[in-house]
Amino acid sequence: MHSKRLLFAILLSVLPASLAVAAQQGITKRTLPNGLDVIAIQNRAVPLVTIEVAVKNGAFTEPPEYDGLSHLYEHMFFKGNQAIPTQEAYMDRVHELGMNFNGTTGTERVNYFFTLHKDNLREGLVFMKDAIRFPLFDQTELEKEREVVLSEYDRNESQPLFFLRRETSQALWGDYYSRKNSIGNREVIQTTTPEKMRTIQQRYYHPNNSALLISGDIDPAQVFQLAEELYADWPAGPNPFEQHPVPAPEPLSDNKALIVNRPIRTAAALLQMMGPSVTTDPKATFAADVFSFILQQPTSVFHKNLIDSGLAVRASMGYFTQAHTGPIYMQIVASPDKLKDAVAALYKEVDQFTNPEYFTDEQLETAKAMLETSEIFGREKPSDFVHTVSFWWAVAGLDYYDNYVQNLRAVTRQDIHNYLNTYVINKPFVIGALLSEENQTQIALKEEDLLP
Repeated sequence: MHSKRLLFAILLSVLPASLAVAAQQGITKRTLPNGLDVIAIQNRAVPLVTIEVAVKNGAFTEPPEYDGLSHLYEHMFFKGNQAIPTQEAYMDRVHELGMNFNGTTGTERVNYFFTLHKDNLREGLVFMKDAIRFPLFDQTELEKEREVVLSEYDRNESQPLFFLRRETSQALWGDYYSRKNSIGNREVIQTTTPEKMRTIQQRYYHPNNSALLISGDIDPAQVFQLAEELYADWPAGPNPFEQHPVPAPEPLSDNKALIVNRPIRTAAALLQMMGPSVTTDPKATFAADVFSFILQQPTSVFHKNLIDSGLAVRASMGYFTQAHTGPIYMQIVASPDKLKDAVAALYKEVDQFTNPEYFTDEQLETAKAMLETSEIFGREKPSDFVHTVSFWWAVAGLDYYDNYVQNLRAVTRQDIHNYLNTYVINKPFVIGALLSEENQTQIALKEEDLLP
């Protein structure tokens, strides 16, 4: 190991527990009588505040006829509302308040956020309240915004890996795919109506399914007072997941292989399988994070056998934490002539995952320490950190996040082996290969060649 890297690993491995505790300071939560969680994150580094609303909405709430409409709704959020009815007036007010604004749609959370000077906190909270509670869904604006969303779809389709991810995901999730597909279905987006937008609002945009987060140069007591004043009359709604329960995906019964042709010079393979749910097996999610991080390091056996050997130019394994079955994925990028050998080598690595010598105690402890440090560094910028907090609020709950570092530190070899044996070793998967038709012909690749 390079001397500087070794020193860094040693420093990380002896980080005091108090550092993790200190990183938790500055986050305070209150729940209003209507069910709205109000989360204050104090960081006085600069005189700015970020106001964010997160909603438990996204792809996981979408049956096929709504595929992508949470994303379209996110775009319509930044349009006229009952208080500011025109787009021109809306943007004028944005400029008056000096706000930067944006939103994102994921599989299990939609969030909207403004960053502005701390002196405009109250005005920003009023602006957010009107936008979240009283959207107009004007038909003309909806038609304009459809084209913006479809242009995002076009940009995704300009990336060859998009097709590999989509095809393997469709094969993995089957009829459940719309609940994992944040970008959506082109035809559904093109044909949606204001009525569907209102249906989404009526189902999911309630205070008892939302969180209001304020981060930056704030006084938490003032934040809670303003939230009570401005948001307490937002009426609670029925629990959307009692009225519209989210089904579980149908388990994969057999391995599947597919080939995607795109005009690219290199080649890639993507293997996906169903992993743990944070609501039913949280312990496995910590083990998944630690094991994936071990494999990412240049000193890992995984890296040496797949990349240092020359078989692949990139190789990775990861897990995405979700309440509703997170995916496990392994990806390799290689030259077309080495793709078959690289895939075969990947299977050999998987077979060795539970070998006691596959990773060392030092690698385990270093991975945990580096993950902890990365988590702490992520708190430095309050306008970004608030998004992390809202993600965990929506997906796993703040208790999970509050104890994240502590639970990472507690991960053992046995925990990792339990995770691998439960979700990875000899479990069904989907694997897809991405390469050009010409290269597929040259190497005579068939779908069955991708299976062990």
